[in-house]
Amino acid sequence: MKFLLANLSLLFFFLSAHPASRRDSLLNRLKVEIANKSTYEQRKLLRIEKIKSNLKQVHSDPFDSYLNLFEEYEYYKFDSAYFYGKKLLEQSRKINDSTKISVSKVKIASLLLHAGMFKETFDYLSEIKVSLLNRKYKYDYYCLKSGAYSNLAIYNDDPGFTAPYNQKAVEFLDSAIALCEPNSFDMLFSLGNRQVVSGEINKPPTYFLEILKHHKLTEHQRARLLTGLAAFYQNEDQNEQRICLLAESAISDIRSSTRETLATLLLAEDLFRHGHLDDAYVFIQHSRDDAGFYGNRLRKLKIESILPDIAAQVNLVTQRDKNKLMIYFLSISLVTVVILFVSFVIFIQLKKLRVKERIIEEKNNELKIINDQLLLTNDKLREYATVNEKYIGYFFDIISGYILKLDRLKKSVERKILAKRFGEILPSLNDIDIKKEREVLFNTFDSVFMSIFPNFIEVFNSLLNKEDQIWPKHPELLNTDLRIFALIRLGINDIQTIATILEYSVNTIYVYKMRIKAKALVSGEEFDTAIMSVKAV
Repeated sequence: MKFLLANLSLLFFFLSAHPASRRDSLLNRLKVEIANKSTYEQRKLLRIEKIKSNLKQVHSDPFDSYLNLFEEYEYYKFDSAYFYGKKLLEQSRKINDSTKISVSKVKIASLLLHAGMFKETFDYLSEIKVSLLNRKYKYDYYCLKSGAYSNLAIYNDDPGFTAPYNQKAVEFLDSAIALCEPNSFDMLFSLGNRQVVSGEINKPPTYFLEILKHHKLTEHQRARLLTGLAAFYQNEDQNEQRICLLAESAISDIRSSTRETLATLLLAEDLFRHGHLDDAYVFIQHSRDDAGFYGNRLRKLKIESILPDIAAQVNLVTQRDKNKLMIYFLSISLVTVVILFVSFVIFIQLKKLRVKERIIEEKNNELKIINDQLLLTNDKLREYATVNEKYIGYFFDIISGYILKLDRLKKSVERKILAKRFGEILPSLNDIDIKKEREVLFNTFDSVFMSIFPNFIEVFNSLLNKEDQIWPKHPELLNTDLRIFALIRLGINDIQTIATILEYSVNTIYVYKMRIKAKALVSGEEFDTAIMSVKAV
């Protein structure tokens, strides 16, 4: 007992600690969940479709499938649930199973109670043979009868009817409790519900807290439990705790795709009574949408009776805000007129100064343009200097190598002629491998070019689709396609010159060039501009 009281005190401490901050956090989270409601409902609809597909299988039990569909729709949509409830009853009668007929009627009566159809609920309850029900459905039956009388008490709201109806509700709850396993969820929930129905909400919610402590709950069970728990926080100084419990209950309702829900309506009423009009209006609209979607006529009528009052208060506050805004606007307008007058006087005095400033600004802009042009020219000059320096050194090195080779060849031929070894002259000439020399020339050109423009290949390929990109094969640095545009980047635009350097025909170079441009992601002119914009290091 001491341990239970310690847990109860701990719950009160958490509910009381920073209540306004916790309330605002929960209300904001509830709004987020309302916005995400379709995500949870999509999961429910997928479960429903799966059950329907199982129903089409030849060997499946229609009764079980109809029961599963009924339970999916029971708190989601009245019309669909009622359809499958009737299917349950039809299937039960078809196989002439009295027990299943009674179970079907329990389910339909429960559904009718959700929709606020009290007469029809009692009609079905009167037809049920309790002796044919197993313990689970007997428990459901007695809970259902208790709920029916409890709802009648709330609906009539008259001392002459409320007390007798609540007494009957307690009696049927006692019958349900007698069927429960000790310390089970059903027993603890029914005992907690009995406290609420019998008006013992001034006592600690011992049984509901015991469920929270020892039982793992579904979202639907949690929603029902928290709504019941909120009934124990009716005092004015407990309002923040009550709002927090109802907000958490509403969140669980959304997560379980429950449209037959009471929490958002109670939450909206509490918020309205305590002046939180904007939140109250949001949640009463959500409650109205749920009641309309589900088909709960009684709850929809109640919401429609409350909604105009909330809307009227919201409009009143809005009008007051508009009036305040109008006063602020007139005040600001007066100040603005004064400021404009002063500004006009200042404007007259500064007019001449602005003209001079404009002239100075124009001159500064001209100087900036000239400076930018000079900087651009300097950048190009530095680039040209870098390119020229590297390539001049490169060509001097190549040419020097060829002069040395020619000199050695000349001397070798002269010696062989003087020695009259004419037969050795031709083999000496064959020692010069023109193809290899050309490869060395191109490799050296590629190496120098890539050292100056290291990102050339990346820029080039960024202008092409992935499947059309050109990447040299190892160990090449450039291939013919890339080499053509490398020469263009160096400023060699004449196709004849490019053809001579690469030892191709003019037509071949033209075809190479046009084929690549045809595959480019940009126009030919933009392609050339992008190639010429590759920066030298």
